[in-house]
Amino acid sequence: MSLNLDTLRLQIDSLDHKLIALLNERAQVSLDIGAAKRESKDSQDEENTHVYIPGREKQVFEKVTRLNPGPLAADSLCAIYREIMSASIALQKDVMVAYLGPVGSFSHDLNTHYAITRQSVLQASMKRFGDSVQYASQGTIADVFDAVERGRCQYGVVPFENSIAGSVVPTLDKFIKSKVKIRAETYLPVHHYLLSNSTTEAVRRVYSHPVALAQCQNFLNSQLKGIELVPCASTSEAAQLASKEKYAAAICNRVCAEIYGLDTLHADIEDQQDNTTRFFIISDAWDAPTVSDKTLLMFTVDHRLPGALCDGLKVFKDHSLNLTKIDSRPSMLRPWHYVFFVECAGVHGDSEVMSNVVAELGKFCLDVKIVGTYPDQRPQDLN
Repeated sequence: MSLNLDTLRLQIDSLDHKLIALLNERAQVSLDIGAAKRESKDSQDEENTHVYIPGREKQVFEKVTRLNPGPLAADSLCAIYREIMSASIALQKDVMVAYLGPVGSFSHDLNTHYAITRQSVLQASMKRFGDSVQYASQGTIADVFDAVERGRCQYGVVPFENSIAGSVVPTLDKFIKSKVKIRAETYLPVHHYLLSNSTTEAVRRVYSHPVALAQCQNFLNSQLKGIELVPCASTSEAAQLASKEKYAAAICNRVCAEIYGLDTLHADIEDQQDNTTRFFIISDAWDAPTVSDKTLLMFTVDHRLPGALCDGLKVFKDHSLNLTKIDSRPSMLRPWHYVFFVECAGVHGDSEVMSNVVAELGKFCLDVKIVGTYPDQRPQDLN
């Protein structure tokens, strides 16, 4: 059977008409949901004012993946639905999301140790909120918290930890004093690209941030051994410099290729392929319980009491809670007092179990606070 190009294009046109009608029908239902929330008896409840519902979105993505027969890849279909839901959010309410910006460069607030670019924070933000909401670039992590606390932005996106470099200290420190809540989490793989307007064989100089250079040593030694390596203040600066030199290249993320008009010579050149950064979405309230939640809480023990930390941790064991992360920071309130951050899997902050845990921790701790509770979004390949 021969395929007629004109006939196939007519089929595409017909399907597009149906898709547009269905998308608008879905959008109208989304508007009706927003109206129903406002008219409900719980309309004054702060949770009912939120249009970003991470638990519901997780259900939608799981459903879309389950129902997908192909040939569209699951990731492609989920990306389409990300934008559909982003448009629905924007229809219901003007949403402003604070993130660490501007685009393209390493943050002075993150230090070279964390290997997290400001561009990756924007990528993480758009992974959760899509392209239809408004984004507000902030100078520091503290500014992101401040924008949410003061109500200038409904949501903020902050880096929490990297799988290689560990916890992001400025974020932990802000949680100690801030009243914001963690509403969701998201994970973003860290990938490096060799970009240039030349060929690999012709490259004589490579620009990049010191962290990126350090994370691509295997590639550099095998493909570009002996080439001059030039450290830069940011990956965007590296891309900009490479774009102006005939025989230069830059190591940065793929977005820089679009911004500075560079070609991708090699992709995923990092030494460790499972390098991933976890981000938190912060807001004034957490989401309702789902079938799989995690809760982060913090407490301070009296260092003068022998076994105080051990007694505190035993509370979690007594309630059969799995601890997925433990961190500590100086309290900044009392000398030599430390705040411990503990993340529990499989429990929501509003559950009876967590209420009992908080009450029992109060017997051994000076301060106890639930920082946030959020649906478990850890990718399957990281479990």
